[in-house]
Amino acid sequence: MAHVVQPLDQPSNYKDSQSRIERAKQNDLLSKSTTLYIGNLSFYTTEEQIYELFTKCASPEDGGGIKRIIMGLDRNTRTPCGFCFVEYYTHAEALASMKYVSGTKLDERIIRCDLDLGYKEGRQFGRGKSGGQVRDEHRQDYDPGRGGWGAQAQRLEAERRREVEERYADAQEGPGAVAGGGGDWKETETTVPSRKRGRSPDDEGDNVRMGHHRSRDDMEVERM
Repeated sequence: MAHVVQPLDQPSNYKDSQSRIERAKQNDLLSKSTTLYIGNLSFYTTEEQIYELFTKCASPEDGGGIKRIIMGLDRNTRTPCGFCFVEYYTHAEALASMKYVSGTKLDERIIRCDLDLGYKEGRQFGRGKSGGQVRDEHRQDYDPGRGGWGAQAQRLEAERRREVEERYADAQEGPGAVAGGGGDWKETETTVPSRKRGRSPDDEGDNVRMGHHRSRDDMEVERM
């Protein structure tokens, strides 16, 4: 029955795409490796959480333990982008993590652990065009734990919004555009001409005559 069940601590087909080492030599190095590549992490998982989980497979009493953790970072923003490297002191500890930790949940995500050839400076950065991991470059699903939509989908959406804004700006400035409100309308306001008719010499004469009539009437009253 031993040949029926796949051993949980068996190395997977994971391979560093930039490694130039032959497969046979790579397998020999992996058989002694103390480094794990951890994938499918949430962007919000912290180094402290990773340390707490992976120390469960450490053996400090045998001279082991976690040597260091290298968080994977976005090349442009220097923020976590969903992977890391965990270095143990012994190969047995790395195998134990593959057996007991790989496939379990961390921050509600099923994480993957694979033996790695060993961390080298520069491998902590994502290799995607946008700075993150390649897997997030063309992803079409919405994954809130990994930045929402894939990087390519976000670029297309940003370009679409920019085109809409440019068309809107052209419509505001081109012929037949609707004038905006506010501004300096008070400065261009024209005075509405008065409807009151101006005085004329005839009006003065009428007033004088009316004044004479009133004076005679007053005099008649006094006589009475």
